[in-house]
Amino acid sequence: MSIVKTEYEHIAIGEDAMPVIAGTTMKVIELVTEKIAYGWSPEELHFQHPYLTLGQIHSALAYYWDHEEELNQEIERRLEQVERTRRPLKPSPLIARLRSKGLL
Repeated sequence: MSIVKTEYEHIAIGEDAMPVIAGTTMKVIELVTEKIAYGWSPEELHFQHPYLTLGQIHSALAYYWDHEEELNQEIERRLEQVERTRRPLKPSPLIARLRSKGLL
């Protein structure tokens, strides 16, 4: 796997041109998505991912804030891809039963 170092101490660019936390498989965008979705602080992110140091987490967040528009576009692209994939699928039998009972 080819990794390119960045100016950010704990951030490298992976083969897929996505920033990752160096020495891990955690993509910056995955960590940021958790922060956005759940409103987690760096400390909570560390609690949820104890194999990451607070330094790594802060470095990933700094990278995000410095590249916010580009990474937000990638997050939006991924969400659209999920929606396109999910749209043609029929609901599971469980979901259908819950809806029929007015529980969803």
